[in-house]
Amino acid sequence: MALIRNEKLTFDYTILEEIEAGIELLGSEVKSLRAGQGSLKGARVIARGGEVYLVGATIPAWQVLNAPKDYDATRPRRLLLSKKQIAHVASAEGQSGLTIVPISVYNKARKLKLGIAIARGKKKADKRQDIKKKDDERRMRRKEA
Repeated sequence: MALIRNEKLTFDYTILEEIEAGIELLGSEVKSLRAGQGSLKGARVIARGGEVYLVGATIPAWQVLNAPKDYDATRPRRLLLSKKQIAHVASAEGQSGLTIVPISVYNKARKLKLGIAIARGKKKADKRQDIKKKDDERRMRRKEA
């Protein structure tokens, strides 16, 4: 079960491949995520200097009044991947038309994991087709019931 999800991901992108990554967090951020606070909207994953980072995700401190004064809720967070996975993500990032986006943050045996996807952005026509397909399916379900 996901703690937080990137809701518009499948509408904006076609997912080509999924990867599971660990995420380096502060203790208050872990508590905040387990409470369902935070957002992956507009977040992306970048590879720089042999490391992979989550950029643009908002994870507030668990208790705002007890947070350090210089706490930044949108700071880049390092992802924990093997060297082979880092090389794969970096090569995918370099390819034209591909991007790496976060899918969700979830629990796995007391650890928090981040699901990331190598994805291709959808064109406007593809999005329209998806909307039409969903509407058709909804109409069919209504007729059956």
